[in-house]
Amino acid sequence: MNPGLLVKQFDRISDAPGAIPRLRKFVLDLAVRGKLVEQDPTDETASALIKRVHLRKAEIAKEGTVKKEKPFPPLAENAIPFLIPPTWTWSQIAEIGFINPRNTAEDQIQASFVPMPRISAEYGVSNTHEVRPWGEIKNGFTHFAEGDVGLAKITPCFENGKSSIFRGLTGGIGAGTTELHIVRPVIVLADYILIFLKSPHFIESGTAKMTGTAGQKRVSTEYFAYSPFPLPPLSEQRRIVAKVDELMALCDRFETAQWDRETGRNSMAAAALYHLSNGADADAFREHARFCIERLPQITTRSQQISTLRRAVLNLAVRGRLVAQDPNDEPVAGLLMQNDRARQKIACEDRRADPDRQVLLAAESKWKVPPSWGSCALADLVLFIDYRGKTPNKTDRGVRLITAKNVKKGFINISPEEFLSERDYHAWMTRGFPRVGDILFTTEAPMGNAAVVRLSERFALAQRVICFRPYRAVNPDFLVLQLLAEPFLSILEKTATGLTAKGIKAAKLKCLPIAVPPLPEQLRIVARVDELMVLCDKLEALLTTAQTETSRLLEAVLHHSINGVDEVPERGVDREGVK
Repeated sequence: MNPGLLVKQFDRISDAPGAIPRLRKFVLDLAVRGKLVEQDPTDETASALIKRVHLRKAEIAKEGTVKKEKPFPPLAENAIPFLIPPTWTWSQIAEIGFINPRNTAEDQIQASFVPMPRISAEYGVSNTHEVRPWGEIKNGFTHFAEGDVGLAKITPCFENGKSSIFRGLTGGIGAGTTELHIVRPVIVLADYILIFLKSPHFIESGTAKMTGTAGQKRVSTEYFAYSPFPLPPLSEQRRIVAKVDELMALCDRFETAQWDRETGRNSMAAAALYHLSNGADADAFREHARFCIERLPQITTRSQQISTLRRAVLNLAVRGRLVAQDPNDEPVAGLLMQNDRARQKIACEDRRADPDRQVLLAAESKWKVPPSWGSCALADLVLFIDYRGKTPNKTDRGVRLITAKNVKKGFINISPEEFLSERDYHAWMTRGFPRVGDILFTTEAPMGNAAVVRLSERFALAQRVICFRPYRAVNPDFLVLQLLAEPFLSILEKTATGLTAKGIKAAKLKCLPIAVPPLPEQLRIVARVDELMVLCDKLEALLTTAQTETSRLLEAVLHHSINGVDEVPERGVDREGVK
C-alpha cells in the first residue's frame, strides 16, 4: 500500500462522507485478506504454524492451567468467505487459542476489573480498568489474563467493533462483565487477532448472525470461536501489525488535520453569520453581508451550515436587516388603519373576525425592528379558519384532506395522501373553504410549520391545522417567513403547552405579536429571501455533487494506493463558481 498517495491527496479526499472511518475499515479489510503487505516465500507457512500451535496447546492442557477444551467442528469448504494467499491457511479462533479459559486465582489477590463499557471501540485505544480483590468478583475465577483478547457479546458493542487486548492488568489477571468472549492466543499474535475482530468482514457478517431481540442482540460463541479465521505466517503477522499501526497513526494525523480544518471552517462560518446578524450599523451590516455572500462556498461546506444560513436569512428578514428601508414607502400606520377597516367590515358579517384589536400576549418578547415598522397581534392581521377537533372519516379517494403531516416549513406536500368522500366534504367544511393565497399553520405534532396555499384543487382541512386569511396589511409570503423565523418561534415555544407533544391554543395564538413593515418593503424582503434561498439550494446541490465526487476520488485513491500508483486523475467540483 502507498501511504504517500493518501497523504498527497488528503485535502481532496477528506471531505468525502466518513472518509477517515472508511479508510480505517479499508486498512483492516486489506490486512485480513493478505493484501496489505507482501508475502515472503522464506516465511514459515501458516500450515506449519498451526502444527506448532496444536503441540503447544496440548502441552498447556497437560499443565492443567486452563479448563478442558470442547471439540469444535471443522471448517466446511463452502464457509470460506474470500481468497487468501497460498502461504496462509484458514483456521478458527478456537483452534489458535483457548476460548474463555477462566483460570483460577486466590480471592485475596489484587487484580483488574474491566467492565464492558470500558473496552475500546476504536482501533488502538487501550482499555482502562479498576483494581479489586478477586473475592468481590466471583470466588477466585478469573475471566482473562494479560494478553488475552476480548470481544463484547451484546449490542451495541459488536456493531462498533468493540474488542480489545487486555494489557497492563494488575497481577496479570482480570475479570469483568460476563458478557465477554475471551480468547487466549497460543503463539499467534494477539494484535493480529484484534485486527481480525475489528475487520469489516467479521463485524458485518456477525451482525447479520446475531440472535436475540432488537434491543438486546447477542454474538454467539459459535460465531466468535468457529468462524473462518484467515491465518498468515507468524512473520507476516508481525509485518501486518506493524503496517496497520503505521496506517492507523496516519489516520490519527488525518483526523487531527481534518478536525483542525473543520474547526476553522466552523469558526469562520459562525463568526460571519454572527456579525451578519449583529452588525452595529447599516455600513457594518453591508460589509458583513458582502463578506458572507462572497465567501458562501468557503463557509458552507456542510449541510448543517446551509441550514444555519437559511435560519440567519429568515432572522435578518423579519428584523428588517435584509433590505434597506425606503422613506418613500407608504407609512405602516396608514396600512394598519386600512387593515382595521377591512377587518371591521368583515366582522359585521362574519363572527370569526373581531372588530377590535387583540391584547398582545408576550408583548415584552417582541423583537427589535426598524422604527418605520409597526406591530400588532396575529388575529388583527388574518382571519382564523379553524378546523381543529375531531378527525373526519377518511376514504381512499374523493376530496383531498390536508393534515398537519402535509404542512411543511414553507410548502405543502400532498404526500401522504388522504381523502374525504364528497358527502363528508360538504358536511365537514362548514367553517369556510381555504383558497389560494391563504396560509396553513400547524398547531401541534408538529407545531409551527407554515406555508402559503398554492393548490388549485379543492381540499379539506383536518385537525391541528389552522387557515389564516390576511386582511390588508400583510403579504402571505412575508407572514410565512415571520412565522418560520426564530424570533416568532421562540415566543410560540414559550407560550405552548404540553410535554411530549407541545401545542398552542388558538386563543393564545391569536394574541402573539407580528411585526409589520410597509407593504412594498414586505415584497422586497420576500424577493430577497427567495433569491438567497435559491443560492442556498444551489450550494446544497453542489455539496451533494462534491460529496459524490470526493467519494469517487476516495475510492480511486484507495485503489491506486494498493497498486502502488503515485497519481490519480484530476477530478473535482468547482464550488467557487457559485454566484
